[in-house]
Amino acid sequence: MNPASLDIMSYITEENIRFWLEKFRSLGPLPAILLTFMKSFVPPLPTLLIVGVNGAVYGLWAGFLYSWIGMVLGCTVTFLIVREIGKSAFVERWANKPRVQRSMVWIRRNAFSYVFLLSIFPVGPFVIINVAAGIARMRLMSFLLAVSFGKAIMIFCVTYIGSNVAQFMEHPVRWGGVLLFIAISLWASRKLERHFTRSSSNREEMNDLSHSSGKSISS
Repeated sequence: MNPASLDIMSYITEENIRFWLEKFRSLGPLPAILLTFMKSFVPPLPTLLIVGVNGAVYGLWAGFLYSWIGMVLGCTVTFLIVREIGKSAFVERWANKPRVQRSMVWIRRNAFSYVFLLSIFPVGPFVIINVAAGIARMRLMSFLLAVSFGKAIMIFCVTYIGSNVAQFMEHPVRWGGVLLFIAISLWASRKLERHFTRSSSNREEMNDLSHSSGKSISS
């Protein structure tokens, strides 16, 4: 990381983010959405800090919604761009990196779980997730569902904590509610995953049957 990048990152503090959000409060949700949108294109931006401050400034539900919209939009735009230029030299260099290659193997076997589970974590290789899904040409609807549900869990938890920091410090038992929410969401995701797996298996069986029928007719 060069000195200019270090200077920029050192400027991104809770006080500065809160100051600028308050300063442009007249623009409504746009500043909060733009901040989380940029996370997909500027990986060093601190997710926990940005989402937490959004919750502190706009409140639990508004902060959650604005952060969720921005982050899902950013992930989707990155995914679509990579999917469109998947054969370019730049993307091929990305695809040849060992970390991305490992991701590609996993995502081709179970794309929905890959994107969903990694989207839950507030820190991680967000850009690599989107790039790998785009290169693997994951279905747009599957990607949207996985990202939307995964980011919703992560953003809600961080926003809830960010908008209730004082209460969490006074009543640590509140962490139990957050953990329960994550557990229920994971159970729901497995249901969705099984649905997509069955759908894919049914399509493959239909294709195999059609190919077999075609060969029988031609013979």
